[in-house]
Amino acid sequence: MPDDAAAARAAAAAVEEESAFSHPAVEPDGTAAYGDHPDQLIDFYAPHGERVPGEPAPLVVVLHGGAWRAPYDRRHVTPFADFLARRGFAVANVEYRRGAALPAQGGTGPVAGRWPETFDDVAAALDALPALVREALPQADPRRTVLTGHSAGGHLALWAAARHVLPKDAPWRTDAPAALRGVVALAPIADFTVAEKLAVCGGAAGQLLGGEAKFAERLPYADPTLLLPTGIATTLVQGRADLVVPQAVAESYADAAAKSGEVVGLTLLEDVGHFPLIDPVADACAVVAEEIAQLAW
Repeated sequence: MPDDAAAARAAAAAVEEESAFSHPAVEPDGTAAYGDHPDQLIDFYAPHGERVPGEPAPLVVVLHGGAWRAPYDRRHVTPFADFLARRGFAVANVEYRRGAALPAQGGTGPVAGRWPETFDDVAAALDALPALVREALPQADPRRTVLTGHSAGGHLALWAAARHVLPKDAPWRTDAPAALRGVVALAPIADFTVAEKLAVCGGAAGQLLGGEAKFAERLPYADPTLLLPTGIATTLVQGRADLVVPQAVAESYADAAAKSGEVVGLTLLEDVGHFPLIDPVADACAVVAEEIAQLAW
């Protein structure tokens, strides 16, 4: 019977993933570069639909997932970005450098992430964003910015909001907290130690940090659980049926936040796996939009 239950969960997860990736990519209203590398781009989606005409719209910054691996770029979250734009948000969908297209040592898939380029890019994109938004999205109100990200992008969202508490020798450290209304992290890879124990995404967190030899050394510069408290309102949205990034990873981050004296919201969704959080036709995606709205408005 347990095998039957596991098979049913796997089948349900496959259906969810197929649905999330079934939508055609949505072209942005504009694109701007924040650097010279071809991956250093931000797509912009103008708000429409539910927003009040003439009223500046909150800005949602989206960091896509895909285990920081090269085959997964921002295109797969363009339907999600468009969904948020149709809910009245201005949206910035950030691309960044991911792992090389070479197989990871001892594995068959591409390596996850680049050190330090993945972090360089996210920091540079966030630093460049205010000026780029003024040009590309005049409808946006940067004073009401919410950072969101899914899976590996959820990790990057938590990390980007914590740059002011990075170790003092970190090149990405800022002198003050980012001007954010908050962070909504979706099934984030939020605790690297727990993620590695659970072999999340084939050990992607370890690969991102350069493998076992570099993991402990680089962990304080990259692991959100070690970058607390941030003083920035943060909510995690997690499916209880997530087989890709299990609930235990989000719970560990929330526990670490509590121990640091910070209250982090944790919204757990029953019978929801990994991908409905970014699937415009899924009820879970509407929950995500509401969580963002609660911080933005």
